[in-house]
Amino acid sequence: MRFTDLAQVVGENLLAHRLRAALTIIGITIGIAAVIAVVAIGQGGQAVIISQLESLGSSRYFEVTVDVMRGEAPTADTFRLQDATLIEELSPAVEKMAPLSYASMIDVRRPHSGGKPLLSQLYGTTPDLIYALNMKVEKGRFLSNIDVDAHARVAVLDAELAKELFPDTDPLGKQIFIQDVPATVIGVMQKPPSSILSMMNLKTVYLPITFAQEILNSKVIFQLCGVAVSKEALPQAIEDSLKIIRKRHPGAGVHYVGNSMEEQLSIVGKVTSVMTLIIGAIAGIALLVGGVGVMNIMLVAVTERTREIGLLMALGARRKDIMQQFLFEAVALCLIGGALGVLIGAGGAVAVALLAHWPPLISFWTILLAFGFSACVGLFFGLYPASRAAALSPAEALRQL
Repeated sequence: MRFTDLAQVVGENLLAHRLRAALTIIGITIGIAAVIAVVAIGQGGQAVIISQLESLGSSRYFEVTVDVMRGEAPTADTFRLQDATLIEELSPAVEKMAPLSYASMIDVRRPHSGGKPLLSQLYGTTPDLIYALNMKVEKGRFLSNIDVDAHARVAVLDAELAKELFPDTDPLGKQIFIQDVPATVIGVMQKPPSSILSMMNLKTVYLPITFAQEILNSKVIFQLCGVAVSKEALPQAIEDSLKIIRKRHPGAGVHYVGNSMEEQLSIVGKVTSVMTLIIGAIAGIALLVGGVGVMNIMLVAVTERTREIGLLMALGARRKDIMQQFLFEAVALCLIGGALGVLIGAGGAVAVALLAHWPPLISFWTILLAFGFSACVGLFFGLYPASRAAALSPAEALRQL
């Protein structure tokens, strides 16, 4: 049978059973749309997360911490406040180095406010942190070395915390209480460009590390945040920092490790890729369900069209022609569903991306894979009904006339 004749016959059969064909196509459409949307949203989200994380730190940024993968945690003897200064002085590859102490769920409030305290993050650090994390001050100033040396009771607020504490007034020079300890606001940071961090609503207060240690009643420094003099010098900066730390703390009982921003972004990329793959596979189950629907519909069609099959055989149609006709119908249903699924899935991905303010990444290969997979579903689930139709005995089929 010629392809044009085969296409004409298949088209006439599908139009003759519009409702049944439409219901079958809907099942495939839902499966393809789910896969396309999930993959596009996942890839777009991954690109945005990585780009926004890159904006939070210099490409020359690195960290020195204990090996948390071994279950280790820093103690008061793991890092010293002087470590950051010595590394910066001794290593020609290190431009800036800042110690960091932090705590979460810290009460921050205005005096005599009468409202509930705001739960915030507390970062105790030195002036160099602003260079490591590419932070910018919106008003006032950031911490200074004088503040650190003097254990000054001053604080810098991020934009979200400043807005909630002082919605109607300028926070500069105002007093706040951090865990019931008074501090004066000297600066407000710019709102991060990251829409993800804005949605997470992480409120942060920055303090001189010496003042933070007094509030927390702890000398624990969790990590050292550094900046290399150049991107090429980054490995040397990490190596120098680790050598100096290990030499200064030989009996710390922990394993010191260094991580660059690129390594952290690589880990984030792998995690988001795996999550997209898992969710995409779950969405693919809907496509398999649609394939089962194709098989059921085609089996019903074989039973209903027994007389037609017998007549075709009586007119000289070969088993191969019968099998091609039914198999082509199954593939046609899946391809139509696949085309609609690509349009709906792409539209859904664009809508979600516009709401989340990130670009959807709908690649040509994703669309090609969706079409290819829908065709394979049609072939796989249409093969058995087609072979069953071709296997009918002409005599038995003609009895239905």
